[in-house]
Amino acid sequence: MPIIQALDRALKIIDLFDEHHMEYKLSEISSEMDLHKSTVHSLLKTLQIHDYITQDEQTGKYRLGMRFVEKGQLLLNHFDIREIARPHLRALSAATGQTTHLVIMDDGKEGIYIDKVEGHKAAIRYSRIGRRIPLHSSAVGKVLAAFRSIKEQVQIAEGHTFVKLTDKTIDNPEAFLKELEQVRKQGYAIDNEENEPGVRCAAAPIYNHNGQVIAAMSISTMVAHVDDQELAQLIGLIRQETSEISRQLGYQF
Repeated sequence: MPIIQALDRALKIIDLFDEHHMEYKLSEISSEMDLHKSTVHSLLKTLQIHDYITQDEQTGKYRLGMRFVEKGQLLLNHFDIREIARPHLRALSAATGQTTHLVIMDDGKEGIYIDKVEGHKAAIRYSRIGRRIPLHSSAVGKVLAAFRSIKEQVQIAEGHTFVKLTDKTIDNPEAFLKELEQVRKQGYAIDNEENEPGVRCAAAPIYNHNGQVIAAMSISTMVAHVDDQELAQLIGLIRQETSEISRQLGYQF
């Protein structure tokens, strides 16, 4: 199927922006895209007209526009799971002081944060709503993959890129599938410093009325502050909350 080149280029420009690159000069975008400045300028001006890109008048640098906030909010408003889960995220965070997250699967490749409640004890700042997270190195990712069919798990594992984020990160399909089997048996997942050194997370599945796992809820802790016994207690609490969310969504245990 043929693609529209100008649209493809505009979308690639948008994809350049992330939490590490909030602003770009025209010359930087030109270099990243390997396109002439005049071409990039025309694309940026078009995006500006529709408020998807804005330009700082003083520095001349470009950043994402407010239109993304509007569209993002429209999308999130349609996630009933987010509305139902929100009180439980707050309750767990309030009870433990830790940060809690709600994550869904995106196209069978990554998890994506759709909600977050920051705990007063939290020292973890890497997560944010809209950010993507790898399946193989995160507790939520493991949960989202583990409760798929065996065929789907194999497809996910075979098509996955196993980036080694720490010395504890799973780095091959065989080990990943073995981990998913364990997650499915025990009903929860652990990220034991696999995504970020010093950070340990636990996650449990959320089911819909059809018995499908549609989301994962997690709690993030610092290894230095939460020992194994405390983590086990947190796992019990998060499983209570995810069970209640699932019941509200119509799932019968």
